[in-house]
Amino acid sequence: MPHTHPSPDKVYENLKKLETAGTAQGAEYRQDAVEVLADLDVDVDVRQEIADRLDDTNHLMTLKNVDGEDSY
Repeated sequence: MPHTHPSPDKVYENLKKLETAGTAQGAEYRQDAVEVLADLDVDVDVRQEIADRLDDTNHLMTLKNVDGEDSY
């Protein structure tokens, strides 16, 4: 079955853009990352780099988007 996600390199580069991407574009970048992470044909080291970048970006966005008046 052919891969339907962009190349792992492209996904990694797109994750750099998450902070400035719009909501819909950011969701697409995240979905692409999840698909690469689930693809066992992708080298484990590459998947780990993507997972780390996704985690770092999510953490930074949480810090940026939450202020003293927000709650979870």
